[in-house]
Amino acid sequence: MSGHSKWSQIKRKKQTKDKQKGNIFSKLSRTITLAVIEGGGITDPENNFKLRLAIEKAKLENMPKENIKRAIENGLGPNKANFKEAIYEAFGPAKIALLITAATDNPNRTLSEIRSVLDKNEGKLGVNGSVAYLFKKCGLVIFDKKTVSENDIFSFAEKINAFDIEEDKDNFSVYFPFENLGRIKDYLGNISPKETEIDYKPLSLIRIEDKEEANKILKLVDELESLDEVQRVYSNFDIPDEFLN
Repeated sequence: MSGHSKWSQIKRKKQTKDKQKGNIFSKLSRTITLAVIEGGGITDPENNFKLRLAIEKAKLENMPKENIKRAIENGLGPNKANFKEAIYEAFGPAKIALLITAATDNPNRTLSEIRSVLDKNEGKLGVNGSVAYLFKKCGLVIFDKKTVSENDIFSFAEKINAFDIEEDKDNFSVYFPFENLGRIKDYLGNISPKETEIDYKPLSLIRIEDKEEANKILKLVDELESLDEVQRVYSNFDIPDEFLN
């Protein structure tokens, strides 16, 4: 079991801020629409695992049923061919790596917006392959410590062939091979996850010891994730707890 996951904590704080900003439903809608398109137009969550994940996350955020239905319909609409996932690679302050996922109908416009944010925050766009190799695409299941025991976590992790478990004061985070995502329900037994998602886990971390540098990084990530078409930003920085308050 690895140590406390600062990046995981930051991501959860970011999700809370997104909700406060009101753009969380927009991002979730895009994820649902993309899941329908990538699933070949299959709208039954039981037969489209990405869609099931997207809908579960939407329900977790109390997204209205009408919004979910509309997002699914958009995945069947006449403009679906223009809507796709795009992944952008970049570098930030302290030479951190950034993997930026987006759901967009205009990758060039999204690229321009991302480049603008990077340029203003001491970041730099990378070429294809310059950053991706530093991350491992995988499945991630998060469990609430209040409802799941450590023994349950290790049992589930062994069954799903997990390669890492992280722990913070509230959660256990189990990382496992991406190809096992569709088999989660087979191994859960009587325990229930707090959250399930696709993740890009950094293979190693860059420790940030300077508070000013840490603030620059957090500002950059915040501005990138404030862009409507950006879904998530993954990075390999490690910031001390005292810099996060």
